[in-house]
Amino acid sequence: MKIVLLESLSVNSDILHSLVTNLESHGHTFESYQRSDDTQVLISEAKDADVLILANMPLKGEVIRACKNLKFIDVAFTGVDHIDLDAAKEMGVAVSNASGYSNDSVAELTLAMILTLLRNVPQVDKRVREGLTKDGLVGNELRGKTVGIIGTGAIGMTTARLCSAFGCKIVAYNGFSHKADTEMIKYLPLKEMLQQADIVTLHCPLTEQSKNLINKETISYMKESAILINAARGPVVNSKDLADALNSGRIRAAGIDVFETEPPLDKNHPLLHSKNTIVTPHIAFATQESMEKRAKIVFENLNSWLRGEQINKII
Repeated sequence: MKIVLLESLSVNSDILHSLVTNLESHGHTFESYQRSDDTQVLISEAKDADVLILANMPLKGEVIRACKNLKFIDVAFTGVDHIDLDAAKEMGVAVSNASGYSNDSVAELTLAMILTLLRNVPQVDKRVREGLTKDGLVGNELRGKTVGIIGTGAIGMTTARLCSAFGCKIVAYNGFSHKADTEMIKYLPLKEMLQQADIVTLHCPLTEQSKNLINKETISYMKESAILINAARGPVVNSKDLADALNSGRIRAAGIDVFETEPPLDKNHPLLHSKNTIVTPHIAFATQESMEKRAKIVFENLNSWLRGEQINKII
């Protein structure tokens, strides 16, 4: 089999070498390339591949259809909305993801954003550097707050456990599945959940159901003191509606790790200019530990598929 890695897995060369050596010892070939957004470059790199490995770079149907030998796409990411799955189905190509590698990293950044916004860390840092005091910027504790979670998969559940450890009440949106209440989580309709939550954190995949879920209307249900965190997918939130709400004081603050497109962003993006907003360049998933875990999962996916036992199956 010819295996082609289309972008870096962000692990050191020794780790990658050890994973590749096992494949090559079984007669497979491995080629790796730097990320490219040029469709023709991708077709040239991938056209003879039996297996493609990539992380979060877009993979268009045009590329998939040009790969006549392609049998398996091994996605080093949890979400797969950047892959043309219709084209993969059309071509009979199996797809697996790397579910589970970033549960801790995303949940920990979510918690870091919550605490940063509750304690006004960017503002008080600025005050100290300008020779000023904390006057008017005394923050709030997380303990005792109600945290509303939209998306209680593995990452959402990890976030729930961290917040619960801080003494929070946990509520969650019941619209994506019909999960029963637990000792830790009470499931509610969206409007009721948003009305109760002091902090709303998003951990759902991007689907037709979740797209634009947070918009002018749904934001209107939230408390004026509420904080919104998005470490899911950018299009789950209407960025302009959120920026308008932040600038008008309709809600207190937001922490945003994901956008409609991957950074670098247009300098006029509304969330780059909204009040009480911290932004990060899609880094929630990215820690040294999670990248190493991800690489191992990707190669476990591949080795299992080669044995005829597909795991982490999407298609």
